[in-house]
Amino acid sequence: MHIGKNIAAACAVSLALLALSACQKKDETAGAGPAEQVGRKIDQVTEKTGRELTQAAEKANENIARTAQDAKEKINEATEQAGKAAEKVGEKVEQAGEKIQESARKARQ
Repeated sequence: MHIGKNIAAACAVSLALLALSACQKKDETAGAGPAEQVGRKIDQVTEKTGRELTQAAEKANENIARTAQDAKEKINEATEQAGKAAEKVGEKVEQAGEKIQESARKARQ
């Protein structure tokens, strides 16, 4: 029965070593020909460029959104100021109308 435990332990150690060796990163270019190596380099550059373009596009979208928000706030402010100015003009027109009516009343008397 002592031999059975040794065999089980040896099997366990063997399985652990096998698992560890399978986890090791293999050199991607080992055994690859020149064309395959160039192809892998192209893939790496393409992937990196794609990530950089995506980041640049995201930053541009953020800038566009910020600029649009700023423009919206300025338009709202200008609209509010125009509304206040229109109100003042309306008040002045009303005052002028009242003066005209008063002058007409005095002229009739």
